[in-house]
Amino acid sequence: MPVISVPHLFNEEQLYIDLRSIFGHRLFLKCEGFNFAGSIKLKAATEMVEAAERNGVLTPGSVLVESSSGNLGVALSMIAASKGYCFLCVTDSRCNLSTRRLMEALGSHVHIITEPDATTGFLGARLDYVRALCASDKRYVWLNQYTNPDAWRAHYRTTAPAIAHQFPQLDLLFVGAGTTGTLMGCARYFRQWHRPVRVIAVDSVGSVTFGGPPGRRMLPGLGMGVRPPLLDETYIDDVIRVEEADTIRTCHRLARSGFLFGGSTGTVVSGAIHWITQHDTHDLTAVAIAPDLGERYLDTIYQTNWLHDLYGEDILNPDEVTPASQPA
Repeated sequence: MPVISVPHLFNEEQLYIDLRSIFGHRLFLKCEGFNFAGSIKLKAATEMVEAAERNGVLTPGSVLVESSSGNLGVALSMIAASKGYCFLCVTDSRCNLSTRRLMEALGSHVHIITEPDATTGFLGARLDYVRALCASDKRYVWLNQYTNPDAWRAHYRTTAPAIAHQFPQLDLLFVGAGTTGTLMGCARYFRQWHRPVRVIAVDSVGSVTFGGPPGRRMLPGLGMGVRPPLLDETYIDDVIRVEEADTIRTCHRLARSGFLFGGSTGTVVSGAIHWITQHDTHDLTAVAIAPDLGERYLDTIYQTNWLHDLYGEDILNPDEVTPASQPA
């Protein structure tokens, strides 16, 4: 079985886009969707799998299992196929159809949770399923992206140094908060850097990551139904929450300028632009991380009927495209 050489899986000389011509503010977007698996999650997947192999946890005959809203599942599907492992992705009904089909095309099995837990939502139900599966069959190896420190170490070693190299005068970094692996890896790196960098977390309204009541969240990616175990708020300088309607409008505004991104990117950009408009950042260098591109969201974020059914027919009202995010 041929194994893909890890250095060729992702290239840190990523494309950076200056969004000033679109939003009127100087903000550079680091586009992670050009990684081999189509998202930033390839870095965490690679780090976790290789650590499990080094530690003897993952051996021939093991079956990888992971809970994922989509992108990590695709990344693990690719790595598992390359290394000869079986992989089961446990996701839920919010996962995009194209993402599920992509995992299956790579030889993975996909189990879809259709009913959320009454307290912890879809994520809690997914985690319960994985725990029960691992308890019943020792062949299953759960990397557990939610508690695995290798998930943040991946970004401490790759993502953050790449940004530092490209922007040696970096002042502001906006990072979406999902499992918080990317957020914590970057925040830890820049806490030790030679100049101060403000790290601002961008979360979804309805997420419980930084406190507050849970709410409906229909877009996969950012936000959590349970507090992320990896999160250490002492490394975070500020938090901003974004309504899903603002995420969608930002995605469409970017698309009308020729850039097709996923919902997580729309959330991060919406939050970053709102934060920047509330602060004096004229002479500051700001970077936001775009986790993936938008092709996997053509049936959801970019599908008119889907949007109207969930958010109403005025969701893309041209008069309502200005981000109206909420500070935490």
